[in-house]
Amino acid sequence: MTEALAQPSGKLDPETLAIRARPPRAIRFKRGVIIAIAAIGSVSLIAVTWMALKPRLLQRGDTQQELSQPNVRPASDGLGSAPATYGDVPRLGPPLPGDLGKPILERQQQLATPGGPNDPQLQQAEAAERERRLAEQKAARESGVLVQARQGQPSAEAAIAVPAVGPASEPGKVALDPTGDPNAQGRKTAFVAALDPKGDVNPHALTALPSPYTLSAGSVIPASLITGLRSDLPGLVTAQVTENTYDSATGRLLLVPQGARLVGSYDSVVAFGQKRALIVWQRIIMPDGRSLRIDNVPATDPSGYAGLADKVDFHTWQLLQGVALSTLLGVSSDLALSGQGDLVQAIRMSTQDNVARAGDQITQRNLGVQPTITVRPGTPVRLVVHKDLVLAPPSRKED
Repeated sequence: MTEALAQPSGKLDPETLAIRARPPRAIRFKRGVIIAIAAIGSVSLIAVTWMALKPRLLQRGDTQQELSQPNVRPASDGLGSAPATYGDVPRLGPPLPGDLGKPILERQQQLATPGGPNDPQLQQAEAAERERRLAEQKAARESGVLVQARQGQPSAEAAIAVPAVGPASEPGKVALDPTGDPNAQGRKTAFVAALDPKGDVNPHALTALPSPYTLSAGSVIPASLITGLRSDLPGLVTAQVTENTYDSATGRLLLVPQGARLVGSYDSVVAFGQKRALIVWQRIIMPDGRSLRIDNVPATDPSGYAGLADKVDFHTWQLLQGVALSTLLGVSSDLALSGQGDLVQAIRMSTQDNVARAGDQITQRNLGVQPTITVRPGTPVRLVVHKDLVLAPPSRKED
């Protein structure tokens, strides 16, 4: 039995042995078929584009109208039976019994002219009209008159200001023509030549220091923003004082210590082209809990410019999207309808008008979106004191 198992089997045919699986059959396309399909598609696309963009001047009707008589329409029967000249118009006969046309006309004429030349109401109206004309003439004589005169060459024009005549005219003031003085040089000259009527002596007297703990106007309190701001919505903003601030007289008394808080608000209304956010401070909170209310002091940057500038979003991409959408709507409405029929023309004109209005509204809405100013936390900011602040030294903890 063991010998039977040990006997080797017969040799197998190598063609029947499979070392690995048969690879999948590749799908091949004929090059000529692909080239033909691409050529047909290209020709079709070019033909459709040519038909859509071909000028209308190449389309001529089978019949040409007479240019001297456009839109000739047959005359109506009523015009054919009308008289040819005014002499052929029939005249009215004598008035019939009961015809009240003439009395009614006479009564209307009497009501139109309620009185004769001696009517007091008519005389009062004429007198008021004469007074009004005299007042206009007087005002014209007393006001400055601009006379355009030609001097030298015919192209040279000069605006000559005629001084006012009468007591109403003031010396030193000249009537200026805004079209002849585009740079407002006359206004600048008048500003330089203007005199101060208050005199040469300052009426205000020197005042004493109200308190030794006074922070005078012009002092600067440096701080840094704790909260950021975004001008889309109004809100509050806080900052922390980064350096100690001492009194203005001696510079030795600590009045606003480092770590104090500034609380204020910002303006969310941003004009077109504005790049700086308007911030006003309203309170100063000391580290020990005491606070001082101030009257909307504008915040400045470290250079002293009013407001803070950081990031500005003018929504330009949104505006360009609206313009592109309006353009695509107009082009699609023009290319969607083709033909020269009256109905097709009416539909095309109506569609173009509606699409143009919709595009204008989209663009106007995008133009009406105000810019967004973003100021990030940590931005350095300054509080410039504009009125004297009477403070007190910070309190110390008792042991």
